[in-house]
Amino acid sequence: MSARLKTELWVQAFLRRCAVAGQSGAVLHRGHADAGALLVVINHLDGTHSLLVPPPGPAYDDAGNRLFENSTQVRLTWPETNEKIMRARRFDSDLWVIEVEDKSGFAGLLPFDH
Repeated sequence: MSARLKTELWVQAFLRRCAVAGQSGAVLHRGHADAGALLVVINHLDGTHSLLVPPPGPAYDDAGNRLFENSTQVRLTWPETNEKIMRARRFDSDLWVIEVEDKSGFAGLLPFDH
């Protein structure tokens, strides 16, 4: 099993990868640098958003890669997305929240990404 990256390093590397792919991304809330959980907002640039969250159970696969799942089956408005984020932040003060603009997918984070 490979060593797991600290959350801050993972976020920096992921946002750099997004930039290289032509996708804008930003940190909305900085959590614990070493081991904070991570939420990823996908801004689809059409007024809708998806919120990717760690799955129940293991947050990493056997190779040490972070796992995510879509929090809902439908796209959300920003107020709906923000409410879910605020609820999660009240529960976990170490939580990171990042946003990536991706019109057609999930920034490569889901196995069925297009």
